[in-house]
Parts: sequence; structure tokens; C-alpha cells
Amino acid sequence: MTTPTKLFEPFRLGPITLPNRMVMAPLTRNRAVEGMVPSPLAIEYYGQRASAGLLITEASQVSQQGQGYQDTPGIYSREQVAGWRKVTDRVHECGGRIFIQIWHVGRISHISLQPGHGAPVAPSAIRAKGKTFVGGTFIDISEPRALALEEIPGIIESFKRGTANALEAGFDGVEIHGANGYLLDQFAKDGTNKRLDGYGGSIENRARLMLEVAKVVAAEAGPERTGIRISPVTPANDVSDSNPQPLFDHIVDHLNALKLVYIHVIEGATGGPRDIAPFDYASLRKRFKGAYIANNGYDFELATKMLAAGAADLIAFGKPFISNPDLVERLKRGAPLNPPDKATFYGGGARGYTDYPVLGEVLDAAQ
Repeated sequence: MTTPTKLFEPFRLGPITLPNRMVMAPLTRNRAVEGMVPSPLAIEYYGQRASAGLLITEASQVSQQGQGYQDTPGIYSREQVAGWRKVTDRVHECGGRIFIQIWHVGRISHISLQPGHGAPVAPSAIRAKGKTFVGGTFIDISEPRALALEEIPGIIESFKRGTANALEAGFDGVEIHGANGYLLDQFAKDGTNKRLDGYGGSIENRARLMLEVAKVVAAEAGPERTGIRISPVTPANDVSDSNPQPLFDHIVDHLNALKLVYIHVIEGATGGPRDIAPFDYASLRKRFKGAYIANNGYDFELATKMLAAGAADLIAFGKPFISNPDLVERLKRGAPLNPPDKATFYGGGARGYTDYPVLGEVLDAAQ
């Protein structure tokens, strides 16, 4: 590769040295087996991608109530912990480093996934426009109910318990999912939070749940092993805020005070335009002393440019890692990338999951 880049340089992330600055972003693949346990195929899937500087798993719910899509793995049962342990063992055997992303989807769910077929929970009883993936197809999201004030400590406790389970499962750290219109993001943004109590109204109140979760997770895992994902302006899952800059400046100031090891920032619309709305990401970068992981629409050229400008420390790649388990090597060599098979993104078996060829296999086949 003739273009000089920091992308392949090592980076110190808390107590861990990453061999390169490429992060595999969390990618929902809907392949958990009975009991929402990671499938045996997941062991191979993550092991194949262990050359990434850091792997971040698919989002894993901290409770049954936190599930929003079929066959997403959890981190709340003994069986799930045992399943994830096999994944972390394989990744570590392959020389990799792996964080788990933990989430609660809030209102982005369906009654068929909820305990007792109850309504999904939300900051306010406002139904999201959109679909969820249940029974092998996309169906309308269910009508939610507003969480009672006395239920909120239980939500926070579920994140704490999920973190303890993640450490038991051998993860190197934990990423809190505070993005993409899921529960913590729903509380933070005024388009979805119409509460009149201590968790609604002002920026301070709306940010409160995300920051309380960050505090307990950091206390459990250590701040040097705790990151968080945020998405200031994404419209994903019908979420919006009337003035996101002061909201996220406030959130990041407080995350910085907690000394989290990184913020993982979706710049623009998740999986869509980077310039969907004006936002000063450099403001977040300046406010936060830990690592800044930049995400959304990155390729080699943009990653190289952003790292050279000091605008980010690490770059997250999503879809390219689905179809290129050896993405690091391919970018190093300027090799062509396998195109992803979108029909196999959600659900299924090995096809489109663990059967993408690595570069050596492609070259051998061409000879």
C-alpha cells in the first residue's frame, strides 16, 4: 500500500494494546440458538475476524425485556454466559481482543418477544414508526408503555448484572449501547422522552439514565474497560432531538468525568448519509480525553484522512467485516473486497456468516 496511514499502527486502549486501529463494529446477525445463546457458528465467526484491532460483538440484551428482534443473544442467563465464554476463548486463542455490546432496546420491540407478551417499555408511551424482525420477517413495532419511575433502578441493575456476566464470560471490556434509538437514546432525546419527572424535561434529566448506566457499568468493569456508543443525529428507529449539540456535549462531558476508555460515535445517519444534519463532532473529540472511535461509512481513504487529521483514534468498519473476515490484511495489501450478501445479513446459518473466503483462498482459486 503506497498511501501512508495510521490505520495499521498499534494503539493503547486502557490496559490493552491493539495491533491496529481497525474496530469491527457491532453487527446484528440474528443467529442465536434456543435460550438466546450465541450459536456454535458464532465461535467461528468471531474467531475468523480476530485480526481486527478490536472486535465489538453484536448487541446483546441485558434482560428478556431488553430484546427487540428474533434470535439476538443475551447476557443475562448462565447458558448465555457459557456460550459467550466459548466465543471469547476462541478469539483470545486467535490473538484477538473482544468487547461485548450490551443493550436494552426499549420501545423497539414486539409483544411476542416480551415477558408475558407485555408491551415493550419506553420513556414515554409513543409508538415508533418502523419495523422489527420477528418470525423471519419484518413486522410493525408494538405499542409501548412508559416505564414507571420505580422500574428504572431495575433497568440500571440489569446493565450492571450484564456487565458482571460479560466479565465472567471472558470479555476484555463492555460497550454500552446508547445509540440508534434504543432505550438510553430514547430517554436522552426529546422526540421520544416527554416525561415530567426527574428523567424528563431538561437536558440534565434526559441524559440521566444513560449516565447512571455508564456509572454502574464502569464501576463493575472498570472505566478502562468500559466504552459507550452514541449517535447524536441519527433518525434510526424514529428517534430525534430538537437540539442535539448541547445534549451530547453535556453527555460527553459527564462520560469524560467517568473516565470511560472510549466513545464510539456514529457520525450522521446510521448506515446512511454522514451529512444528514449539522453536528460538530470535533466538539465531542475535544471534550473527551479517552479514545474516539469514528463510525459510519468509512473506507480506507476516509479512515486514513481522519486519522491523519487527528479527528479520531480508531475507525469502526461494519459491513466490510461481514464479508471480509481478513479485512485488515485486504486493506493493507490494497486487495479487492468480497461483496456482502445482504440476503443473509439477518438470520440463517453458515451461508453469508462464516463462509466468506479469505484472501489466500481467493488467490489459490484464481491460479
